[in-house]
Amino acid sequence: PSVPRHTNRLIKEKSPYLLQHAHNPVDWYPWGQEAFDKAKKENKLIFLSVGYSTCHWCHVMEEESFQNKEIGEIMNKNFVCIKVDREERPDVDKVYMTFVQATSGGGGWPMSVWLTPDLKPFAGGTYFPPEDGVHRVGFRTVLLRIAEQWKENKDALLENSQKILEALLYRSEVHVQGQESPPPSKEVMATCFRQLSNSYDEDYGGFSESPKFPTPVNLNFLFTYWALHRTTPEGARALQMALHTLKMMAHGGIHDHIGQGFHRYSTDQHWHVPHFEKMLYDQGQLAATYSRAFQISGDEFFASVTKDILLYVSRDLSDQAGGFYSAEDADSYPTAASGKKREGAFCVWAAEEIRALLPDPVEGATEGTTLGDVFMHHYGVKETGNVSPMKDPHQELKGKNVLIVRCSPELTAARFGLEPGRLGALLREGRRRLSTARAQRPRPHLDTKMLAAWNGLMISGFAQAGAALAEQEYVNRAVQAAAFLRRHLFDPASGRLLRSCYRGKDNTVEQSAVPIQGFLEDYVFVIQALFDLYEASLEQSWLEWALQLQHMQDKLFWDPKGFAYFSSEAGDPSLLLRLKDDQDGAEPTPNSVTVTNLLRAACYSGHTEWVEKAGQILAAFSERLRKIPIALPEMARATAVFHHTLKQVVICGDPQGEDTKEMLRCVRSVFSPNKV
Repeated sequence: PSVPRHTNRLIKEKSPYLLQHAHNPVDWYPWGQEAFDKAKKENKLIFLSVGYSTCHWCHVMEEESFQNKEIGEIMNKNFVCIKVDREERPDVDKVYMTFVQATSGGGGWPMSVWLTPDLKPFAGGTYFPPEDGVHRVGFRTVLLRIAEQWKENKDALLENSQKILEALLYRSEVHVQGQESPPPSKEVMATCFRQLSNSYDEDYGGFSESPKFPTPVNLNFLFTYWALHRTTPEGARALQMALHTLKMMAHGGIHDHIGQGFHRYSTDQHWHVPHFEKMLYDQGQLAATYSRAFQISGDEFFASVTKDILLYVSRDLSDQAGGFYSAEDADSYPTAASGKKREGAFCVWAAEEIRALLPDPVEGATEGTTLGDVFMHHYGVKETGNVSPMKDPHQELKGKNVLIVRCSPELTAARFGLEPGRLGALLREGRRRLSTARAQRPRPHLDTKMLAAWNGLMISGFAQAGAALAEQEYVNRAVQAAAFLRRHLFDPASGRLLRSCYRGKDNTVEQSAVPIQGFLEDYVFVIQALFDLYEASLEQSWLEWALQLQHMQDKLFWDPKGFAYFSSEAGDPSLLLRLKDDQDGAEPTPNSVTVTNLLRAACYSGHTEWVEKAGQILAAFSERLRKIPIALPEMARATAVFHHTLKQVVICGDPQGEDTKEMLRCVRSVFSPNKV
C-alpha cells in the first residue's frame, strides 16, 4: 500500500473500526473530553458517526463521503467530527439510536447524528449518499444546510434540542407503575406463542417475510413453551415451528456450507442470499440453540450443525490466548489482484469454477455424471448464477452462486441413479475441495476486538453444547475462554468487568490507554456463561465468580426507584440518558436474561432477595409483556421459570466414578429448562 496522505488522531485507537478511518481526510476524534471541549470552545456543532467494522453500508459511506477530500473539508470547517465503534460503546450508540428511531421511524448503521456542543441531538439519520439523488438528499447538502441553520437560527435549534431531549427522557423510561406485580406467566406465554405463531412462515420457517434474522430468542421461547405443554396441539406446533426453522436455516445460504458458521441475516424469505458478515454473538447463541434441538429431538442433524458452528469459531474466531474475536466482514477482494472489495466475494462461486474443481466421473451413477453435476444439483448451482437481481442491487453477485441445499439426499441420489448411502461421501469430498480452493482467496477483514458480553454468549454455546453432546473438548474450550476473561477482562482489585481488549502486535492481548468499563450486558452474559460453565464442568470456582459478579451488577446498575437494571452506570456526564432496553433482538436484552440469572443465583446461594429482584424486573416490564411479548420472548420465557420455580438436581458420588458420570450424562441428555 502507498503511504497514506492523511492521518488523524484515530490512529492512536485500538478499535479495528476506528483504525479503518484513521486515514480519512476528516479530522476525526474518538468519543471523549477532548472533542467535547473543542466543540464548546469553538462553539461548533458535533457530527457523530457510529458504526462497526463489519458493516457493509459503513464501508460504502466511508468510501463515498469520508474519503472524499471536499466533503472532508466541509466537515472539518463546520463541525467537530466524532467516530464511535458501537461495539465498544453500546451506551453512546443506544442514546442516539433512540433519537434517530424516534424522529425518523427507522434506524441502523452507519448512524449519522448532529449534536449541539452540549451533546444534545437535533438531526440524524443513517446512511446518506454523497450527492443529491432523485429520492434522497446527499450528505454534502445536509452538512451545508445544518451548518447554515447553526449560523442563522442558533437559539431555535438549541431550544428544539432541549425539547427533543425531554421527550426522549419521557419515552424511554421503563419503571414500575404503582403496586405492580409480575404479570401472570400463563397469559404472557400464551400471548407470545400466539403472536409468534401468527407471524410464522409455514414454508421456510422464521418469523418474517424478509429480511430474516436467526433470532435464537424466538426458538428458545418455543422450546420452553413446548416443555411446558408437551401433550397439547399448541406444544407440538411450538416444537415443529422451532425445529423446521432451524432445519431451513441450516440448509440455506445463511449457513456457510464450505467454511462453516452462520452469516448475520438473509435478505430474502428463503434464507438464501445473506449479508455475509459473521458475528460472534450469533455463533454463540445458535450453538446453544442447535444443541437444545438435538437434546429434544435426538436428531443427529442438529448435533452436526452445532459441531459445524463450533469448528468455525475454534478455527477462525479464536485468539491463541483463549478469547473470541468479534466478527468477520462481508466484503473482501475477489482476487489478490483486485482493487475493489465486493460483498460475499469470499463465499460465492461461479458454476465453471465448481465444474473445474469437481471433474471426476462418479462410479455407479448415470452415464457421464461428474462429481460437479451431483454437487451443483444438490446445492442449487445455476450456470448463470442463482442470485436474483432483486437481491443484488449493486450487481456484486452477478453470475455467482450462493450454495443452498435444494433437495433431500434421497432426491439427489435418485436423480443420478446413486445409492443414497453414497451421496454423503461425495458431497463431503466436494465441500473439501471447494474449501481448499477458497483458502487461496483473500480473506475478509477480521475484527479482532474481544468483548466480554459476546465472549460470554460464546462460552455458553461451548458449555451447553459440551454438556448436551457429551463432548468434553467443548467444555474445555469454554473453560479456556472463561480463564481468558478472568485474566484480561476483569479487574480483581475493583471486582469489575472490563468491556473490551484487543489483539495487539505479535498476537499479544492489549488494553486501551483508558479501559472501557463493563456495561450491564457484559455482566449479564458473563454471569449466564459462568452458570452454564459450572453446570457443564462442576468446577465450583466459576459459580463463586458468577455470584460475586451478580453482587457487583446490582451495585452498579440496579434502579431502586423504578426497578430493573440500567444499561450503563451512573456518573458519566457525557451520557444524556440512562436507558433500559426493552427488545429481545439479534441478542437478548440484558434485563431478560438477568431474570433467569437471578433465579439461578438465588437457587445456588440461598439469597432470596434475588428472587424478589427477578419479580421486580418482570413487574417493571409488565405492560409490554402483557401486550407485545413477541418483542421480549426471552423475558416471556423467564416468566415461566419464575412461576414454576427451578428444580434442583443433586448428584452424590465420587466425581471421577463411572456411575456418577453416567448419572450426569443422563441428566444432561434431557432438555429441562427449569433446573439447576
